[in-house]
Amino acid sequence: MYAIVEDSGTQIRVAEGDEFEIDLREGAEAGSEIVFDRVLLISSGEGEPTVGLPYVEGASVKAEVLEQFKADKVTSIKFKRRKGYRRNKGHRQPYLQVRVTGISA
Repeated sequence: MYAIVEDSGTQIRVAEGDEFEIDLREGAEAGSEIVFDRVLLISSGEGEPTVGLPYVEGASVKAEVLEQFKADKVTSIKFKRRKGYRRNKGHRQPYLQVRVTGISA
């Protein structure tokens, strides 16, 4: 059984036991549970999948938060030749590592 959920403008295909990264949420700590209620599609593997318009009614995916971490640093550089103008800026995006514990239709 698998589902396609929407989170922070991205669509993610998940199955029970899968681990994936999502954007950081307030109040989410290691060991807590997150419920994804924006389910776009659910398939049991046999027969036709259930497709939502835009979301499947009453469907949800539960996931457990494993850890909070930051991605690798991304640097941005501004430069103008012969003017002595240089600017460096770095950013590390915070993420949550989660594991799917259950899919309910």
